[in-house]
Parts: sequence; C-alpha cells; structure tokens
Amino acid sequence: MTQIIERPPMGDFGEPRPSLLTMTLAQAVNQGLHDAMAADERVLVFGEDVARLGGVFRVTDGLAETYGEQRCFDTPLAESAIIGIAIGMAIRGFVPVPEIQFDGFSAPAFDQMVSHLAKYRMRTHGDVDMPVTVRIPSFGGIGAVEHHSESTETYWLHTAGLKVVVPSTPSDAYWLLRQSISCPDPVAYLEPKRRYWTRGIVDTESAELPFGRAAIRRPGEHVTVLTYGGLVDVALNAGESAADRGVDVEVVDLRTLNPLDFDTISDSVRRTGRCVVMHEGPRTLGFGAELAARISEELFYDLEAPVLRATGFDTPYPPARLEKLWLPGVDRLLDCVEKVMAQ
Repeated sequence: MTQIIERPPMGDFGEPRPSLLTMTLAQAVNQGLHDAMAADERVLVFGEDVARLGGVFRVTDGLAETYGEQRCFDTPLAESAIIGIAIGMAIRGFVPVPEIQFDGFSAPAFDQMVSHLAKYRMRTHGDVDMPVTVRIPSFGGIGAVEHHSESTETYWLHTAGLKVVVPSTPSDAYWLLRQSISCPDPVAYLEPKRRYWTRGIVDTESAELPFGRAAIRRPGEHVTVLTYGGLVDVALNAGESAADRGVDVEVVDLRTLNPLDFDTISDSVRRTGRCVVMHEGPRTLGFGAELAARISEELFYDLEAPVLRATGFDTPYPPARLEKLWLPGVDRLLDCVEKVMAQ
C-alpha cells in the first residue's frame, strides 16, 4: 500500500518522494511548478517577487534555488510588461508561467491578455502556439486590502481564445496546473486565495479527472448547485445544513470555466430539476448569468423552477471588515435553495 506522507518543506527538492502526498493547495501549486520545470526545461516562472522571496504566498518558494534565476526570476512591478514578455517568450519556443501577484493587479495587463495573448494563436492560423499559463491569486475571503480581492473570471471568459481554470482542492491545483502548462493555448489560472491553506491528498502520478471535466463533490436529488474555487466548501456546508431540513443538494465543482463541462451540468440539472449558481463576483453579467441563460435555453423543459444566483453585490469590493457581509455565504445560498424548492 502506498504510504501517505507529509510533504517536505517547500524548496526541499533533493530526495525522491512517493507519488501520494498530503499538502496544502499552495504547496500543490508549488509542486506542480517544480514538476513542470523538471519535466521541460522550456518552462519559465517569473513575476513580482517570485524568485528571491518565493512569492507573497510562498507558492514559488525554492524554484529559483533549484533551477536558477534564468528560469525563475523577478520582474519589475509592471504587469503589462510581464504578460508582454511571456508572449514574446512563447513565440520563441518557451513555455512561460508568469504570475500576477494579486487579482486586482491584472488590470494593467488587460490589454496584453485580451489584444495579444488570447488572439495570437488564431491570428497565426495555429502556426504559433501560445502556451502561457498566467497564474493569478484570486477572489476574496482573506480580509485583504483594496485591489487584493477581486473576481476577474468574467473578463477572461468573455475573451475568446483564453482558457479559464479555477481549482478548489490541492489535487486539482496540482493537476489543472500541469495540464494548463502543457496546453498550447493560453490559460488564466485563478488560484482561490482563501483555499491556499486547505490540506488534501495529491497523487502526482494520476489525475482524478481530465482537463475540462466538472466534479460532483456532493451527490444530491433535489437541487443542483454550480460553483467553483473557494465557494465549493461553502456550498458543501450549505448542503449539510439543507440536509437537516430534508433537502438533498448536489454540489458541482466546475473546475474549468472554459472549457465548460456542460454535459455534467445538464445531467445533474435534468435529475434534480432545480439549479442555483454561486460565485463571488458581482451579480450583473457575472458567470452565473451566462450559466442561468444557457441552462434556461437548453434545459427549459427539465426545470421545475427558474435558475437562481447567489452572488456578490453590484458594488466595488468592500473593506476587509465588511467582506463577510459582501461575499455570498451559506445563508445566501440556502435562501436561493429554499426559493427554488418552493416552486
């Protein structure tokens, strides 16, 4: 039987390790970067403070020491330049994995990501791959200051040519990152900051699910809840509370928002007849609106009630003391569940 062990401190990569490891989500991302760099010398990691400091959350700890600062290096505080560098390196045959230090800092890089990164492969009729995985610590739940807790996924989802990934578990963090790095298309890899310290078992030799497949985290019969990232745990807690009231909630973790596994979504909604979408970003034109529209269009005759949304508010992200009031939580989700069950 394979031994489950605690992962050594990040940066200690000298000795061989078993494939089955217990680690935090942050350590899983670190391990994914390490293994990708070990497997392919074209893989480069760069961004603000990623080398000497090891990143704000220490996610890149040990990479510069192991592979040298030619493959893991610090950049100036210039997000547009970081993505521009990544595009140029990809054209020259490298596999860049740039980091945007916080989600709110991706705005200066918006033009590069939308106008060039997302379009270059199609612009060259597929002759030039664009294997750039942009790591962005994202979303709220950590009491951070302004510009450090944003939900940017809808911007990237509206940008044709970008894949969008949001892991919720250490295992997904590892494998979705490895799969993103090996993809010839650019990927916005959004890491839920509130989940960085969540622990779980990671099998570094076998992925649980293929890229682009959603995961049913909690089977249920009465209501389908669609969510991703840090809110998966919130949905699971709500599911336990709903069970005490006789309502069986099915929680679907989308994992990849583009490509979207609509087959798993439709199978679940057809079984339950009811659906609630949950995301952190503002309600208007959030990803929940797109999911609700598509489910209503394609599964109208399977629905017993309208698709509802449990989301953040249509206001700028609040100061840390008001964060818990702004973010959708168990109560907001249960309110939606009660409404769809009443119809």
